[in-house]
Amino acid sequence: MSAYSVNIVGLSNTIHQFEFEIGDAFFRKYGNDLLSEGNFLATVSLNKHETFIEADFSIQGTARLVCDRSLESFDYPINVQKMVIFKFGETDEELSDEIVMIHRDTVKLELGSYLFEFLGLSVPMKKLHPKFKDEDDDENDEGKIVYTSGPSTKDDDDDEVDPRWNILKNLK
Repeated sequence: MSAYSVNIVGLSNTIHQFEFEIGDAFFRKYGNDLLSEGNFLATVSLNKHETFIEADFSIQGTARLVCDRSLESFDYPINVQKMVIFKFGETDEELSDEIVMIHRDTVKLELGSYLFEFLGLSVPMKKLHPKFKDEDDDENDEGKIVYTSGPSTKDDDDDEVDPRWNILKNLK
């Protein structure tokens, strides 16, 4: 999709700003597994050097999510700040989450897949409508294990110690 790619061959070695509007068409193109609706504005700042390009991604907007509990739709605000470094090399490979090696003759950087990945990672695992926020914090503790350091409720006497433990205490 050429709407989310940047021609890097003609860029000078300085900072360049690019803005992308992300909407429903974007999610139809890149996938709608975690996120299928939303309106975002992405600002990408490319700082080109001789051997690498620093890309600072800033994405703001709202995602339309479906509540896991009530199946109601709600707007979820998203604000993402990420950085990726594109190093020039002989092959195309991802060295880490933040460093990607691209071939020296690369003409365009495809930024759409990075935008989609950053948005997908910002969606919470448990999607709850804001009206359930207070209830989620105050849910009863059924099924949860709570450890306390209070007094023991054992039936046997705590003062009585098995003599085998006394022998082990004397070992050094």
